[in-house]
Amino acid sequence: MHLTLGELAERLDAELHGNADVVIRSVAGIREAREGDITFVANRKYEAYLSDTQASAVIVPPGLPSGSIPALETKDPMRTYLEVLQIFEDEPDRPEAGIDATAVIAESAQIGENVAIGAHVVVEAGARIGNGVTLMAGAYVGHRTIVGVDCLLYPHVVLREDVEIGNRCILHPGVVIGSDGFGFAPGPDGHMKIPQIGKVIVGDDVEIGANSAIDRATTGVTRIGRGTKIDNLVHVAHNVEIGSDSILCAQVGISGSTRLGRQVTLAGQAGLIGHIEVGDRARVGAQGGVTKSIPPEESVSGYPAMNHSRAQRVYASMRHLPDLLRTVRDLERRIAELEGDASIGATEGTDEGTGNGRVRT
Repeated sequence: MHLTLGELAERLDAELHGNADVVIRSVAGIREAREGDITFVANRKYEAYLSDTQASAVIVPPGLPSGSIPALETKDPMRTYLEVLQIFEDEPDRPEAGIDATAVIAESAQIGENVAIGAHVVVEAGARIGNGVTLMAGAYVGHRTIVGVDCLLYPHVVLREDVEIGNRCILHPGVVIGSDGFGFAPGPDGHMKIPQIGKVIVGDDVEIGANSAIDRATTGVTRIGRGTKIDNLVHVAHNVEIGSDSILCAQVGISGSTRLGRQVTLAGQAGLIGHIEVGDRARVGAQGGVTKSIPPEESVSGYPAMNHSRAQRVYASMRHLPDLLRTVRDLERRIAELEGDASIGATEGTDEGTGNGRVRT
């Protein structure tokens, strides 16, 4: 596929600067771009790369000169760049509609139209598969589980019983939804397993990364809101509720019964204890350890997680601890010396018969 820069400008409603006939064949970062690529600059700190890039065109914000490189000027270069990526994106390699001979499908399962079911897929009794769904090799759909229209399940996705997946969801390889919540009651004979009889409901347009696990509720529902995006290796425990359009980055862990509002962002390796609430549009920094509820709009980081600005000051101060320790030790030594001198002076001033507290020679 290729488009001229003029055609791209028209499709993106961007202001064109330079040769409209430049041919664009692909998209690349500013340092990797080659002839035929379009790139972007969203931050002025990358402006210096414009003199070295080999890109044929660049997307820039208003007022940023592109030099001799033809440019598309937009208010939001990053978003425009993503739109260009979508234009040039290749369609994913999906199998054609049909059911592989090795698939095992229960008689009571309901299979929609234009469904592609790959090798060794298992669909259990009472399951419902919507129109246009793709189940790649080795996927498992449990009893009474529902998969909405136009979903894509990559190889070895496991949906256990009584799970509900919304429309247009993408589940990457190794995703497990509906595994038992981690519930045990200690007793004299060891740990007694607490039955996990709830379900998982995943909203429309959710994407879940490889090898992530979402546990079923003990009772009730574990819920993933519409439009939420979950990275690889994320664990969502039983009875967690995640609001719409939230972002969970790699290796995030959320303990049971915690509730996240809308548009919450959890950066990589953030960990949340159970039974707390995180407000709408709150943000947790990488490796943040959240031990209490977070109000809406708040940004926190560190362990235990605190206001991000305060956490930055705390960690900046920690770098000076070795110097501070040396200062304290020096002060302790000097105080000890002063106290020693005072002790000697007090001893000299106790001679009786002098009348004035001083030793006479």
